[in-house]
Amino acid sequence: MTPYGKQDINQADIDAVIDVLSSDFLTQGPQVLLFEKKMSNYCGSQFGVATNSATSALHIACLALELGHGDYLWTSPNTFVASANCALYCGAQVDFVDIDPKTYNLCANELEKKLQKASGTKKLPKIVIPVHFAGQSCNMERIYQLSKEYGFKIIEDASHAIGGQYLGKPVGSCSYSDITVFSFHPVKIITTAEGGLAMTNQSGLAEKMRLLRSHGITRAPELMTKQAVGGWYYQQIELGFNYRMTDIQAALGISQMQRLSEFVEKRHVLQQRYHEYLKDLPIQLPYQSIDSYSALHLYPIQLDLECLRKTHTQVFDKLREGGLGVNLHYIPVHTQPYYQKMGFREGDFPEAERYYSRAVSIPLYQGLSFEQQDDVVAVLEKVLQ
Repeated sequence: MTPYGKQDINQADIDAVIDVLSSDFLTQGPQVLLFEKKMSNYCGSQFGVATNSATSALHIACLALELGHGDYLWTSPNTFVASANCALYCGAQVDFVDIDPKTYNLCANELEKKLQKASGTKKLPKIVIPVHFAGQSCNMERIYQLSKEYGFKIIEDASHAIGGQYLGKPVGSCSYSDITVFSFHPVKIITTAEGGLAMTNQSGLAEKMRLLRSHGITRAPELMTKQAVGGWYYQQIELGFNYRMTDIQAALGISQMQRLSEFVEKRHVLQQRYHEYLKDLPIQLPYQSIDSYSALHLYPIQLDLECLRKTHTQVFDKLREGGLGVNLHYIPVHTQPYYQKMGFREGDFPEAERYYSRAVSIPLYQGLSFEQQDDVVAVLEKVLQ
């Protein structure tokens, strides 16, 4: 079975992990600090806060921006549930903004319409989370302009987008946001096995997120309520969590970063081959905005069901039977039973639902050989023709 995504681990990665296993620190050691620094340098941002998952990073990002009861967070329905769940963890409420039918990202035009409609009510968002779906940046310049007009904060969910660019700057520079969050799950561009990281240019937000990821505990004298009485002394000054990344994970991430550009470039080569070989099939190929350079975490196609004599499910099943580990990204969050209990209904966000009804993510990862890709194309041709 050819998977839709897969990690790429070489001997240097293995050696980096073994070095940590032989060191004095397995967690909370120098590798985490080094990984944060390397990520900040790569993205051109001031601060990086490493966590044990992107979900954890989203949670503490919301808390650092003081999201809480009575507040609203808006995000895309075309995302993994974590992009919305992070608001619920804070006691806030969630709403969604429909997607652009070309990029499958949160649509800036729909966002503006929804903001205009909510203006003057208590339902304007405190935070908006644009999700860079499949590795392509949202229209961040426009969203940033709207944030200044309507007074909301921005967290970029860039879980798919490490190695991507927007308007010539790396995703993660936080040029148009308060915080950017990355994921390092094994199917992402680079991996730390599990892990996440929050980038920001605001020292106060970085300090708050570091505090929250480690139980709300500090040893910094300037943050304590009284003078330390000994070298052992610490204080819990916030209700935090155990969201720390280990040195083992960070060492793997540092090693992987050395090949990040290579990984993204290979994905672009594979994308161009797909574009050429699949252009005559009854499918819609992914669109690329001229404003961004996608990290290409996914290659989502949409089926032209009017031309096919098969249903969406039948095509998906036939591709799996043909040895392709295809997947579907994503089931719209508002259609999940948990969210429907809140009052969301099918039909609320028609573009996201239309995309979902036709979408299939086919194999794309840096370790995919041309021969394997040719096999993917052959199976697609057989099933779709």
